[in-house]
Amino acid sequence: MPTYKAPLRDVKFVMNELLGAPAQLSEMPFYTENETADADLMAQVLEEAARFVEGELVPLNRVGDQEGCVRDEQGNVTTPTGFKAAYKKYREAGWTALDADPNYGGQGMPHLISNVLVEMMCSANVAWSMYPGLSHGAYSALHAVGSEELKNLYLPKIVSGEWTGTMCLTEPHAGTDLGMIRTKASDNGDGTYSITGTKIFISAGEHDMADNIVHLVLARLEGSPEGTKGISLFLVPKFIPTADGSVGERNGVVCGSLEHKMGIHGNATAVLNFDGARGWLVGEVNKGMNHMFIMMNAARLGTGLQGLGLGEVAYQNALAYAKDRIQMRHEPRVSSEPADPIIVHPDVRRMLLTGKAFTEAGRALAMWLALSIDTEHHHPDEARRKEAADLVALLTPIAKAFMTDNGFAVAVQSQQVFGGHGYIQEWGMEQFVRDARIGQIYEGTNGIQALDLLGRKVLMDGGKKLQKLAGTLQEFAEAHEDDEVIGDYVNQLGKAAQQLGSLTMVIGQKAMTGSEGADEVNAAAVDYLRFFGHVVYGYLWARMAKIAQDQIDAGNDKDGFYLAKVQTAKFYFAKLFPETKTLAATIKAGNESLAVDDQAVFGWEHALAHA
Repeated sequence: MPTYKAPLRDVKFVMNELLGAPAQLSEMPFYTENETADADLMAQVLEEAARFVEGELVPLNRVGDQEGCVRDEQGNVTTPTGFKAAYKKYREAGWTALDADPNYGGQGMPHLISNVLVEMMCSANVAWSMYPGLSHGAYSALHAVGSEELKNLYLPKIVSGEWTGTMCLTEPHAGTDLGMIRTKASDNGDGTYSITGTKIFISAGEHDMADNIVHLVLARLEGSPEGTKGISLFLVPKFIPTADGSVGERNGVVCGSLEHKMGIHGNATAVLNFDGARGWLVGEVNKGMNHMFIMMNAARLGTGLQGLGLGEVAYQNALAYAKDRIQMRHEPRVSSEPADPIIVHPDVRRMLLTGKAFTEAGRALAMWLALSIDTEHHHPDEARRKEAADLVALLTPIAKAFMTDNGFAVAVQSQQVFGGHGYIQEWGMEQFVRDARIGQIYEGTNGIQALDLLGRKVLMDGGKKLQKLAGTLQEFAEAHEDDEVIGDYVNQLGKAAQQLGSLTMVIGQKAMTGSEGADEVNAAAVDYLRFFGHVVYGYLWARMAKIAQDQIDAGNDKDGFYLAKVQTAKFYFAKLFPETKTLAATIKAGNESLAVDDQAVFGWEHALAHA
């Protein structure tokens, strides 16, 4: 059975040495008044979180994969053995309230800390982690745009974990294209609405872990415009609460079936049928897409954490196996056994170092974004809030797509370290591969993330957000270009950052070439995002290497932690960062090679060809 140990040493390095988070959080009255910005307190909370996930969630990971969820004839769903009991302990320990608003029973801890908790849970048991994870997204949307009446009734229950939440977007005929949804809402004339339609792929859509499930549902109100401009957001509870907040009568929403999936078997992925279910409007009429994106953005960072968490646990197990597995001989010999541990072989080291490089840079990015979210919401300086919001908007697609792409790649390579044993269930590596695969698909496929990054976050504002970040990177590069240890890294980084700017200009110019411009953007987007991701990771690795080398020079590296940072940075820039050169070439290639003869290549003819 796989094992997992929360990477607290690395978390504390990123939090305290790379980001200087305690000092930044101490500038925010929300955290100082709630006394939650203290470095010692945050460290204690993370240590308790590690104990919980290692002791309670890790043992259930394989159980959830093998048992899955079970639906009865009435549409009730039972979660795998131990899931409900673990959630009860999680809720009673206060983890559901960790970074929630104290006005609704929350503890007011920084988002940075809850971010690390989510990473740990994803490593320990990603399917289980999705039950409270979806609730947090529902909390965020309701907290931001819900009426006072709805917030007072529902938020305390969601914060306490007594009730969980979902987001209901996808329909059988409408995945990414939400403007095509058919779920209808009609005004009942009493402040409620009647919701009718079917939603699919609803994570944690039905289960036995909480007393009630609060669905946030996209639907089109009668008379609203077609497309995304006519969509509203509604709160539809499984059970309609009574005036005092207790569970009341069953609402008209039922789980019609559960999906049979490649992975995340322990999470109930439900088809939900709404048959005249009573709902309440959340926010403004026809602003549902705007409101839902509050949840979506949180979910996208959470999905990135799934890729990070699964990459971390897969790497940990591959590393342990590589130390013990004896195969083939190495010169010079390192063992008196008939063969040597496979960790001495260069290709195995390449796979392990790839896992270490991608996970540690991903953790730095995720925590940087989490601290930026804290700044965006709570810093007293408006300019600082705006700067943080722009950074979060720009880098969220990268966090979601780059981290899940890398997480899946690390899971696959970690499985490869095991050889044939990696394909066998008992070692657990094939589950990590299956569980990681979904991260690249849901919450907006990684192709959609790339389009969002390039089309909306970069080109739509004329590159202003990108220019701000590029300025930060260039300033860092110029300040350290002559550094003996990281000078070469920052020179590579500076050139790549400049090239990112020039590539953006080329794509932007192509985008203005009439109807063909959109295809040029689409053709470049995925490679552009990956190029951008490497630039961000390169910046973080250069910074981490500089901090680590300074500690080594000061004689503070007693356990080799800082030496490992320096050497992993060396590997990243030697073996992984050069991918940017290939990506630059494919970005420049544009759409021309994709503009093939459809009939000849695909055996397909446009429906409008003879119109």
